[in-house]
Amino acid sequence: MARQFTLDEATALLPTIRPLLEEIINLRARLERTEHDLVSLHWKARSNGHANQQGSFGEGQSTRTALMAEINVQLTKLHELGVELKDPATGLIDFPSLREGRVVYLCWRLGEPAIEYWHELDTGFGGRRPL
Repeated sequence: MARQFTLDEATALLPTIRPLLEEIINLRARLERTEHDLVSLHWKARSNGHANQQGSFGEGQSTRTALMAEINVQLTKLHELGVELKDPATGLIDFPSLREGRVVYLCWRLGEPAIEYWHELDTGFGGRRPL
């Protein structure tokens, strides 16, 4: 069974989680730029018979692989903490928790000052309710 957090336990993890989420967001932005560059190189190479593009394309692929590996490292760190990343673009995190005898999620998003919401397991962000 997944770890279940009290509000105090989840709140205590926020200083650890914030930099991980910020790094994931940063790495994803770099990955998106790298993938855009790779697509551009691909189409440029197709238009000129692949001349002078192989080195740049190989470097881009290496960068892409390294960025994906680092994202996976950060995701593993979050997973090991027992939290669930729901939206890596916004830093949306759920903490499994007990509420009135049933498992629910404490819900927090990067930039929010504190954990102030919860939702049922099947409702997601749209079903958030104030604590």
